Amino acid sequence: MMFKKGEAIFLAFCLIVLSTPILAAGVNDKPLSISASVGQTCSITTTSALAFGVYDPVGTNSTTPLNATGQISVACSKGASTLTIGMGDGSHFNGTQRQMIGATSNNLLPYGIFQPPSNVENTSCTFPGVIAWNNSAGIMIIAPATANTARVYFVCGTIPAAQDVSTDTYTDIVTASINF
Repeated sequence: MMFKKGEAIFLAFCLIVLSTPILAAGVNDKPLSISASVGQTCSITTTSALAFGVYDPVGTNSTTPLNATGQISVACSKGASTLTIGMGDGSHFNGTQRQMIGATSNNLLPYGIFQPPSNVENTSCTFPGVIAWNNSAGIMIIAPATANTARVYFVCGTIPAAQDVSTDTYTDIVTASINF
């Protein structure tokens, strides 16, 4: 196969160009910093209300208190510390006594909220309650081992025996809070 002189030069040029690596104009590397922070945070929800049911001031509850349990659920970031769960006084607090108010009679029905006997989650209530549960005597809880895992705590309630109250439906609202 014979090439003319011009074709041979063109072919040689193409072979040189195609076999020569293409060089970049330059490279400049710089690190990119990546960061995030996780703050101490918690949430608290009511799992089940403290519902006493029917209080019988003439029969059973003339001599025996009416006890009930409710539940709250707490979730905190992993490693959160210095955690306490507090209970507000309620809407009809007077002196040292929580009270429910009647829907139609406006009479008051005294009651108490107590901490379970241990600060370990899911500890059942024992009656009578020993430590009244409020914001200044909050239950200290232990930092969670894992984040986003809700833990349940029982709320122990008692309506004392022998209350002289009118027929009515009694209610109150208490604010549960997680302090961190």
